[in-house]
Amino acid sequence: MTAAAQQVVTFRLGDDRFAADVAAVERVLRYQEPTALPHLPAWMDGVIDYHRRVVPVVDLRSRFGLPRQEARPESRIILFAVGEEWVGVIVDAVLEVVAIPGGEISEPPKMFRGLKAQYLRGLIRREDGLVVFLDVPHLLSASEQLELKAAAKAAKHE
Repeated sequence: MTAAAQQVVTFRLGDDRFAADVAAVERVLRYQEPTALPHLPAWMDGVIDYHRRVVPVVDLRSRFGLPRQEARPESRIILFAVGEEWVGVIVDAVLEVVAIPGGEISEPPKMFRGLKAQYLRGLIRREDGLVVFLDVPHLLSASEQLELKAAAKAAKHE
């Protein structure tokens, strides 16, 4: 990986810590119950209205095969910019925004605790353990992105 420092937002899912490039983050919102829609994938909770845009919301725990959890006061929805679209992801807690020196980022293994390498930009080595650095544009396949776009469009017309 590059030696330049990388600004990331870190968050928690269960006992694991994750990071995403801060440039991909549109906003961090307090948790609000998404509006459910019919015929959604199991890992999608519904949609929210944010600045007059219907934004699909993914339960990142479900997406990564973790058990679902009731929302808690520290639960958040991170709005990621994926291409021209916004996608919300539910996380257990947002921890911090931090600059990570390039030397602390390792290439991702082919699998890491059930996560496919396609989701990962790397692993960040910190004094208190590893942080999984997600590749936000690759969290959803092209067909999954189309499903989300169709769900958001259907919600606009309801």
